Amino acid sequence: MCGIVGKVNFSGRPVKAELLQKMLTKIKYRGPDDEGIMTDKNVGLGSVRLSILDLSQNGHMPMESNDGLTTIVHNGEVYNYQNFRAELNKDGIKLKSTSDTEVILYLYKKYGVECLSRMNGMFSFVIYDKKNNLLFGARDRFGEKPLKYYFDNKVFIFASELKAILLNPEIKKEIDHKAIYDYLTYLYTPPPNTGFKNIKKIPAAHYFTLDIKSKKLTIKRYWKLDYRNKLEINEHELQELIIKQIEDSVKSRMVADVGVGAFLSGGIDSSLVVAMMNKHSNKAIKTFSIGFDEKKFDETNYARIVAKKFETDHHEFNVQADMIKKLPELIYAYEEPYADASMFATHYLAKLTGQHVPVALSGDGGDENFGGYFRYQSLNYANLATKILPKQTIKIGEKLLKTISNKYHSDLARRGIIFAQSLYKNLPEKYLHYVSIFVDAEKEFLLNKYYLSKMKPYRSAEFFEKIFQSALANDYLDLAMNSDLEAYLPEDLMVKVDIACMQQSLENRSPLLDHKLVELTARIPSRIKIKGRSSKYILKKSLAGILPEEIINRKKMGFGIPVGMWFRDQLSDYFYENVIESSLFINQICDIDYVKRIFKNNKSRGNDEGMKLWSLLCLELWYREYFTK
Repeated sequence: MCGIVGKVNFSGRPVKAELLQKMLTKIKYRGPDDEGIMTDKNVGLGSVRLSILDLSQNGHMPMESNDGLTTIVHNGEVYNYQNFRAELNKDGIKLKSTSDTEVILYLYKKYGVECLSRMNGMFSFVIYDKKNNLLFGARDRFGEKPLKYYFDNKVFIFASELKAILLNPEIKKEIDHKAIYDYLTYLYTPPPNTGFKNIKKIPAAHYFTLDIKSKKLTIKRYWKLDYRNKLEINEHELQELIIKQIEDSVKSRMVADVGVGAFLSGGIDSSLVVAMMNKHSNKAIKTFSIGFDEKKFDETNYARIVAKKFETDHHEFNVQADMIKKLPELIYAYEEPYADASMFATHYLAKLTGQHVPVALSGDGGDENFGGYFRYQSLNYANLATKILPKQTIKIGEKLLKTISNKYHSDLARRGIIFAQSLYKNLPEKYLHYVSIFVDAEKEFLLNKYYLSKMKPYRSAEFFEKIFQSALANDYLDLAMNSDLEAYLPEDLMVKVDIACMQQSLENRSPLLDHKLVELTARIPSRIKIKGRSSKYILKKSLAGILPEEIINRKKMGFGIPVGMWFRDQLSDYFYENVIESSLFINQICDIDYVKRIFKNNKSRGNDEGMKLWSLLCLELWYREYFTK
C-alpha cells in the first residue's frame, strides 16, 4: 500500500523535486518504508511505499519499464498478478521484481486501457507514457483506493489525498457549496466533488487519460455491474458456488510477505472471512474488535464467540465518549466533508490492529452483495404502503402534519411530512429517504433562505437518480443494492477504511469485494437474498456448519457509535459550544433556531437525532480545520 503524487506543468516549466518531496511528506504515513521521485522536465511523479509484496528495493517506485518509456506509481494490490508473469515472460519481458506494480506496468504496455479488465484487486495508479506524451490512471471497481486531482489550463496535479494537492501554489482554497449541500444529505460528497472547489476525485471503476500536449483530460467508466442475467440453479448448487468464490477470494488476499490479521465484529461477514482464513492458515489468525460501554452498540460478545470457535489470537479495545477530543484530528485526516460516525470506532480499530499486523482483512461488501441492510426491507414496506393507501389519503395526512408542525413545532410531525412526501416520489428519491440524513425536503427547514436561494433549483436527489437510471437492473431491490455499490460503498465505507488504516500504515483488504464474487451475487435473484423478514437468506443458508448458529441468526447491529446518547449526556456541552454558541460556519448556512430544535429534540429519551447533530458538528469542525488555520 502506498501514497502517490504527481504534477504536469503544461507551460513546459520543470516540475520541482522539492515540491513533490513536500507532497510526499504530507502523506508519509501511507508508505513509511520507502519513497521515490521521478522528474522528466514538466512531468513529475512521486510515491511513498508500505512494503507488503517484494520487500526488496526491486519494488521501489516510481517504477520504470525496461525501455524507459513508461513509468508508474501505484497504490494498492492486484491479487491475480501472478497469473500474468508467465505470459509476460513469454513475450520476452524480463521482470526485475516479484511485485504486482511491475505487472501492471507491462499489462498497460501490452493491452492499453484493456489492462483494467484483466486486473482483480484494489488499486489507484498513474502511468506516465513518455512515447505518447500522456498520463493514464485508474481506480479499482469499488473505490477501495483514492485518486484526487486538480486540473486547469496551466497544471494537472494528482495525489492519493487532497492534503498533498493543497500544498501547490496554484491552488486557491475555496468551498464548493454544492458539495456541502450534498454532504448534508449523504454524509459524504458525491463524486467527482470533494468539498473544495476545482479539486475533484476520479470515481470508482473509472480511468482517465491526459493528453499533455493538447491539455485534454478524458474520464471514462471501464466496468459496470449487470444484474439482469439471473442464475437458474437450485439453492444447494448456489450455496456451493457462493462458498467456493468467497474461499478463493479470501485465499488470494492472504498472500503477503508480512503478517495478515482480520477485523472481527462478530457479524456474519467478518466472521465468515475469519472462518475462511482459519481454513487456509497453519497458525492462529490475529483478530481485532472494538467495544462500547453502551450494550446496544457493543458486539464484543459475538466477536469472542467467533474467536473461540476458530481459536484466534484475539484483541479488543473499548471506545469511550471522552475520546471525542480526537475528533478535530480525525476530521482533518478525512479531508473531505465526511460524517460516518463509525469513523471514530474504525480509527481505534485500525490503531489497535496496526500495533500487531501490517495487513488486515475485513467483511466490507457483504451487505451490498447479499441484501443485509434493513433499508432493503423498508423499501418493500414503502412499496406496499403505496399500493394500499390512496394518494389522496396521503396528501390529506401531509397537510394535517404541516399544520401540526407549524403550530406546535412537532418534530414527529416533521418526520411524517418527509416520509409522506417520499411515498409517491420516484424510486431513487424514495430509497434516498432511507439512506439520507437531511433529505432535500428537510433542508428547506435546516438551511437559511439565503443559502437555499443559492442552491435552487438543484436537488441532491439528482445524484441518486443518475445512478438508478443508468443501472443494468430491473428489480427494484437490485436497483437499491446497485446504488449502494456505486455510492455508499465507495464514497462512505471505503473512504472510512482507507483513511483510518492508512493513518496507521495498515493495509486493509476486502475479500467480499472481489469483482468475480460481486458479479456472481448480482446474478442471484433478490427474492432469495431477502426472503420474508430474513435478510441475507441465501448467504445464511450457505454458512450452516461453517459459523455458529448464534452468529448466523443474530440481529444485525451495524458498526456505529452511540452519538445520540453521547450528545444527550457527555457531549451535550461540546456540541452546544461548537455548533450553536460559537459556530464559525453552521451559523452562515443554517437556521440556528432549527438546529436548536434538533438538539432539544435529541434530549428527549424517545428521540435519536444523533446523526443529524453529528453531521453538523463534523461540518463545523471541517471548516475550522481547513479554512481558519
